[in-house]
Amino acid sequence: MNSDEITVIVVVCFYFAVAILIGLHYYKKSESISDYILGGRSLNPYVTALSAQASDMSGWLLMGLPGSIYLAGMGKLWLGIGLCIGSYFSWVIIAKRLRIYTERSGDSLTLSEFFSNRFRDDNRGINLRNVSAVIILVFFTVYVTSGFVGAGNVFRMIIPDIDYVPAMLIGAVVVIAYTSLGGFKAVSWTDVIQGMLMVFAVVFVALVALDELGGWSDMSRTLEGMSNVPDHFLDIFYSGGEPITAVVLISCLVWGLGYFGMPHVIVRYTAIRDPDDLRISRRVGVVWTAVCLLFTTLMAIFGRAYFGETLLENPENVFIELAGNLLPAAIAAIVYSALLAAIMSTADSQLLVASSAVCNDLYRSFTKGEISERKLMNLARLVVVLIATIGAVLALDSDGAIMQLVSYAWAGFGAAFGPAVLLSLLWRRTTGRGVFAGMVIGFATVILWNTFLVAGGIIAGGGWCIYDTGLYELAPAFLFSFVATVLVSLADNEPSEEIAAEFDKVQEACRRKPVSSHRPFAKRR
Repeated sequence: MNSDEITVIVVVCFYFAVAILIGLHYYKKSESISDYILGGRSLNPYVTALSAQASDMSGWLLMGLPGSIYLAGMGKLWLGIGLCIGSYFSWVIIAKRLRIYTERSGDSLTLSEFFSNRFRDDNRGINLRNVSAVIILVFFTVYVTSGFVGAGNVFRMIIPDIDYVPAMLIGAVVVIAYTSLGGFKAVSWTDVIQGMLMVFAVVFVALVALDELGGWSDMSRTLEGMSNVPDHFLDIFYSGGEPITAVVLISCLVWGLGYFGMPHVIVRYTAIRDPDDLRISRRVGVVWTAVCLLFTTLMAIFGRAYFGETLLENPENVFIELAGNLLPAAIAAIVYSALLAAIMSTADSQLLVASSAVCNDLYRSFTKGEISERKLMNLARLVVVLIATIGAVLALDSDGAIMQLVSYAWAGFGAAFGPAVLLSLLWRRTTGRGVFAGMVIGFATVILWNTFLVAGGIIAGGGWCIYDTGLYELAPAFLFSFVATVLVSLADNEPSEEIAAEFDKVQEACRRKPVSSHRPFAKRR
């Protein structure tokens, strides 16, 4: 092992140690299940913003997305544009409403509990709480698996002497440690560090690569002189040398719809101390997302020019390869830590939300006896370990591309919960049966469309595809889920006076302007 590898290991271990110390710090401060899974609704706007966006992007930002751009060109930027638009409207449309509604509707700690309380589900009929919790478990298992696969691949790249399995397990153990110990606040504050590392890394590597290539003009000429670069590589209206079709454009832009149904992202909205502070969170979060997506796109383009005629064996490693080739070992190690941070910042949030679904939703639903807050927190910690173990086992022999795993889970959450969240917050006539129907239709459509109508689907590796539509499954699934929710709600009885009155009070509270000038960290009466 040479000195550069030792430097990388030392820096990465230091980063891991900081994350675990944060977990230990908040282990002693979690006194209730509300503290553990929602931080006692005490986050400031900046932590809320960085935590929400960092938990959203995952290793997809620095591996999946640049890999696709490296191969196909600027046309893949439409996916980033869709995400920026979706992120903005998620903050504008649902953030404040969800923060107020979850507190007023039985102080709901999870998305599943919110649906149950919002529609006064008595568990004798539609059982929204359990159904939504099961959907969360199914798709988060896939999502967590993608994170562990990414961690294993990163370790193999930065430390060639280590095999995939032990590399993947190291990442899993670190995430398990600080997530299970410190809960929501530990996850949120580590996400802040991780978010700062991510934006630094992607901007820094892109600028260094551009300087190495001699600037934009020289870089463009280099690409034009390469025989293996698709035509119109720098044209946003082309992908893989072919003009962007309507189906491809829709498939990229529709990613933005996923934000409305991401449990691990929108839970941050409900944890902020003051709903009015979400205006600042929105600005910080949207700017962070735009900067990261822009420089990720540029970094992938520069990577294609830098490595010339020799295509990388795994395009998803373009970020790692650039950092390793262009930067001194100590700085490269910080960049590698940022990549691990991108993976961990999503995996930790997903594990915590999945654990909350089991303990706060399923467990409390099926057990009638009382359980102390301390025992419930310990159970939540145990569930984090169990779900992570399942994800690690699934990741042991996984050769699936990170982009494919993430897109599947993103579609699942976006279709199952996106219309449900939007209509629950915005439409007075929405009913519990309508939301239930929408969830089931969205969930089923994602699975069936990906299996039978998309080439290379997750199940059977695309072997069961009947006809390749080329359309990302989130588009039809979100539409079908939305329509089903509306139609079933209209066919159902109108909401009770109690439910309607609560809805009206929440809308009134959302329209009310802040009484005093903004003071982000001031205590409010």
